[in-house]
Amino acid sequence: MVLDRNAVKQEVPIDPATGKPYLNTVAAIQVSAAGVGSEVSPYVAQAIEVIRESGLPQETNALFTNVEGDLDDVLKVAGEAAKKLAEQGYRTSLVLHMDIRPGFSGQLTEKPKLVDEILAKRS
Repeated sequence: MVLDRNAVKQEVPIDPATGKPYLNTVAAIQVSAAGVGSEVSPYVAQAIEVIRESGLPQETNALFTNVEGDLDDVLKVAGEAAKKLAEQGYRTSLVLHMDIRPGFSGQLTEKPKLVDEILAKRS
């Protein structure tokens, strides 16, 4: 399978383990509790722990935890992270932004690298 970053449509790979289409997804996940005061870090940390324990490639920044994996796995971990707080009775906020790109992988690191290369050519 040949990948073309500029193609509008890609061939969708089949996961040999499941026989289902593999829909690679990069997601920005933000989970927080509402009404707990001005410092939400202890609650956010609980959600991030769920994401990190998922085994999916991830990185945490000041606003989101970015995750990469099959669409079903990413949706599952986002839901589990939100449930971690909601099941304790907290009003819970989940922000989820996803880029679903069949055929590609390693985009958690490749996308920023590509932007850096483009910017370096401009200077």
